[in-house]
Amino acid sequence: MIQISRWKILLGIVLIMLSTSVYVIHYMIFRDAHHIFIFMIHDIAFVFFEVLLVGIVIDGVMQYREKQAMMEKLNMVIGSFFSEFGTELLKYLTGFDPCRDKICQSVIVRENWTTTEFNDVYKLLKNYDYEIDIRQGDIDGLRQTLSEKREFLLRLLENPSLMEHESFTNLMMSLFHLTEELVARKNILQLSEADRNHLNTDIKRVYRMLVNEWLAYMNYLRNNYPYLFSFAMRTNPFDPTASVEIT
Repeated sequence: MIQISRWKILLGIVLIMLSTSVYVIHYMIFRDAHHIFIFMIHDIAFVFFEVLLVGIVIDGVMQYREKQAMMEKLNMVIGSFFSEFGTELLKYLTGFDPCRDKICQSVIVRENWTTTEFNDVYKLLKNYDYEIDIRQGDIDGLRQTLSEKREFLLRLLENPSLMEHESFTNLMMSLFHLTEELVARKNILQLSEADRNHLNTDIKRVYRMLVNEWLAYMNYLRNNYPYLFSFAMRTNPFDPTASVEIT
């Protein structure tokens, strides 16, 4: 930092000396100090407008474009997550939900949905209980799947783009924690009541965040990639009648 500061100071001194030299040469040739000071004041006055234009307006536009590009990259990461096993994971988690029929009917996304329909579902999900009972689903299958995808989760967590998306980052952290919890148990099919309740809480945390991220991703696809949205609807993990084949 000290070397950079010295370099900047030196550059500033050189530029000031060059500017002064040019003004001196101008005066020696034309002998008109009045003309020099008129344009000097004019240039100084324009500096404030230039700072406003370049430092605020243009910089704001550039930052917005950079943020849009970053979010585009992030949505590609989210898309790879759901393609790799996020959709499959939702099927496992809904299997633990004794009240899944209530939520499944609400999140069967249709092609003609608008922003209003998505907002209505967001409100419904906000008040949903996400009740979990691991005795009702395939907990061993979930354990094996998460164990197999452990390296994939680690690579996602290493992606710097995740820092721009707090909710998805929290989902990845919760999912990795759940993976550690399940893999660490020697016999996942023989658990105490207290241990089952603990895992129910961990799965519930992931379940809540995953459903909301999935719905947000579906809304993103609807607005930006209709062909991917079409495929996502045909592989909807909440729709028991969903089929990838078009009939």
